[in-house]
Amino acid sequence: MNTVNVNQVLTQMRRLEGLAKNEAMPVEQGQGANFGDLLKQSIDTVNETQQTAGELKTAFETGSKNVDLAEVMIAVQKSSVSFQAMVQVRNKLVEAYKDVMNMPI
Repeated sequence: MNTVNVNQVLTQMRRLEGLAKNEAMPVEQGQGANFGDLLKQSIDTVNETQQTAGELKTAFETGSKNVDLAEVMIAVQKSSVSFQAMVQVRNKLVEAYKDVMNMPI
């Protein structure tokens, strides 16, 4: 049975909470962060989370002995929360784009 790293889950939850509240993610000192790279990294992370959840669901449904129901449920909820956060970020970006486009020149 796989164990869930509680600290990693809490860190991800705090990061997603910050994204949902429209707070900036902290960037490590000494590194320049490109917005496009950060966005791509976030989308890739959400995709990876969804794929992991899908694989765990499939393994549980096929009767794999080393997959626990609680682990599957946590993975599915993590994937759902991360996807919802990504949708909210997308909505904020679209809203900001519309605001910029409506600015007088």
